[in-house]
Amino acid sequence: MTRTRTSSPASAPRPRSRTRPGPADDPIPDHDKRWRPRDRKGPTCGYTFRDKTCAKRGAHYCEPRADRAVAFPAELLRHIKGPYRRKPFVLRTWQEHEIIRPLFGEVLWSVEWQRYVRRYRRAFIIVGRKNGKSEIAAAIQLLLFVGDDEEAAEVYNAAKDTKQAEKVFGPALRMVQLSPVLARRLRYYKNERRLVDEKSGSIYEVITADAKGELGHNPHGFNLDEVLSQPDGSLWEAMDTADGAREQELLFATSTETDEPNSFGASLIDEAEKVQEDPRRAPHVFTFIRKAPATEQELARLHRIFKGHPHLPVSTDPYDERNWKWANPALDQFKSREALRRHALAAKANAAKEKAFRQFQLNQRVQQAYRFIPLDLWDLNAGELAANPTWRDGQLAGRRCWAGLDLSSKLDLTAWALLFDDGSIRWRFWVPEAVVPGLAEATDGAFQRWCDAEWITVTDGNVIDYQSIYEAIEEDHEQFAIVDVTYDKWSGEPVRQEITERTGLECYESGTTYDRMTGPMTEFSRALHAREYRHGGNPVARWMAEHLKGKSPADDPDRVRPVKPDRKTQHVRIDGMPALFFAIDGQMRQGEDEYLDYRGLSTVG
Repeated sequence: MTRTRTSSPASAPRPRSRTRPGPADDPIPDHDKRWRPRDRKGPTCGYTFRDKTCAKRGAHYCEPRADRAVAFPAELLRHIKGPYRRKPFVLRTWQEHEIIRPLFGEVLWSVEWQRYVRRYRRAFIIVGRKNGKSEIAAAIQLLLFVGDDEEAAEVYNAAKDTKQAEKVFGPALRMVQLSPVLARRLRYYKNERRLVDEKSGSIYEVITADAKGELGHNPHGFNLDEVLSQPDGSLWEAMDTADGAREQELLFATSTETDEPNSFGASLIDEAEKVQEDPRRAPHVFTFIRKAPATEQELARLHRIFKGHPHLPVSTDPYDERNWKWANPALDQFKSREALRRHALAAKANAAKEKAFRQFQLNQRVQQAYRFIPLDLWDLNAGELAANPTWRDGQLAGRRCWAGLDLSSKLDLTAWALLFDDGSIRWRFWVPEAVVPGLAEATDGAFQRWCDAEWITVTDGNVIDYQSIYEAIEEDHEQFAIVDVTYDKWSGEPVRQEITERTGLECYESGTTYDRMTGPMTEFSRALHAREYRHGGNPVARWMAEHLKGKSPADDPDRVRPVKPDRKTQHVRIDGMPALFFAIDGQMRQGEDEYLDYRGLSTVG
């Protein structure tokens, strides 16, 4: 059975130009050379669109079908925002030839349905942010909804929750509202977030992850938006296993890379990359994945798969602009290069922003836990090198400072940090002697040497002697002008009471949560880049700085907290860094108090 179309979808007027030209180096591939199964089954295709008829047979690229898919957005849809808002949605060269044409033009003969059907039933579009994923997804869904010759089509868009659902459904709904043809034809039910085509009996609606238990669907089209936000794969699997009653259903995912290596999103993207490398692995899966390479191996792989592509990265340098186009095909079109330069500049000065730049702009998989302190910057903030722990105490005597205490369990290392108003930092470390051999072995003897040189105070037995900690704090209180102490709430009330009783210092509870650590760690990163610290080259603190990892939520890269290593499997410690962040927290709190005091002054006229 063949189908013929001699007019455009919904009889819309034909645009003057079918394809908006992209930059001169945007490649137009030879679609007939795309890998496809060797399958000569079936009669001559015969599909016709606008006086163009396909004469091929077997598995092939059907140009009239591809033409029709390209004409649909150009003639019926409008851009919804940006400089092209309200103008016809004419696909860019890369959108047309690297996504829409192969996705809708590749067909094969179905013995079961006795007709030519789309080859691709699953698709993955993985690119950096602001490359039009939502818009191209909306166009595909609307095409499946009203332009795919499917009666009673069910098209769904998935979102994490109701709030996200509005972002997912919004682009498609706005396109419908801006389209004179579709606005007349379709009805919108706001409460259900549903569009209905009464002419064909088709529906298009949003479903959320928390509604997956109510699914009883028969999807013709389904889009999972931003797989990195999905808690698991249950929603995708529910739809994936609901197919079989449609002739040519299409389920597709659009996303930016995830930072959770063991998540559902990571496994989905990993499998898609394997298909990208070897299409024979799953001939029914379409992939458009643009990720900047993080390693030389990844770079070489891209050059093997996409040999000769003009936008291939030239290196793994994230700040080399020649590498940006690959992960951002819309760059210099509707994604601003100047904006990307600003993101890159911010990334150079802030570890958390670098992570966000790599993940969201370069589409790289960046682990949630990432190395927070560049050691070259750390070393540039040494100031005068201290030959021993007390080397600079005379210079700092009487100076104002803020204290941070990271008091671990009695079985491990405890850190006390003083941050002075001139940027100087002074640490004390304590450890029970039973812990020393293991850490000495893990550091090739360095930990033992630090203990011998008294950079670390070793207490007798298997547990820390808290009395030695309290006595040292009293000593520092007498020598320096400590403003207050910020401590990890894990330390508990008895510790606070003892410090207050011995010194009279005010103690403020804190913790290593996102809420408490984002401010101090952001300020630390800023000051480190500005070279405002003088830590004296403390070797123990440097060891801890080297192993400090920060962690940000997947949906909020601006928040950060330290990640403490698993002490059962990792023979490293970072306690001196949270102690410093607590001290920075105190300094920032003092600054806020001074600001509030100033604002609270009244003037008499």
